[in-house]
Amino acid sequence: MKLARVIRLDGSDAEVYSHPAEPGEWAIPGTFAFSNWADGDITSDTREAFTHGWLGLEGFGRATVVAVASITDAERDALVEILAFHFTEAWGAPHMEAARPVAEEEIAQMTTLCEDQPDNTLIVLERSLTTAGVTDRFRLIPPQGASLETFAVHGD
Repeated sequence: MKLARVIRLDGSDAEVYSHPAEPGEWAIPGTFAFSNWADGDITSDTREAFTHGWLGLEGFGRATVVAVASITDAERDALVEILAFHFTEAWGAPHMEAARPVAEEEIAQMTTLCEDQPDNTLIVLERSLTTAGVTDRFRLIPPQGASLETFAVHGD
């Protein structure tokens, strides 16, 4: 099974996000955080998180680039629990039983995006606000020969 981890190709995430995700964190788009947004909610302070920010699943910060990596079933199951708990604590879900299926779906969507990609495929996100709501577009950048570990922080 595959999911994506936060990587940093440079130091810009620490400059553009008020709460940057840490390299190595598993990540999902986290578009749910913007589901009720309107044009006025996108300010100079929130623009980068809205437009390009992946959601790290440990500290719940944002990152610009993620890379596909293999994940075990146990790691995936733990992420579902972490995200479900986040939904209860930060988003007002009434209890874990209500939050767990939503967390499962968020993780499943990301594993579907990653499943047919080789490890170290980079993924960048472009999010926009349309009349139909928030739309995500993903750009996949295949590995280019050298492993990411030679120039980027990419987890353990």
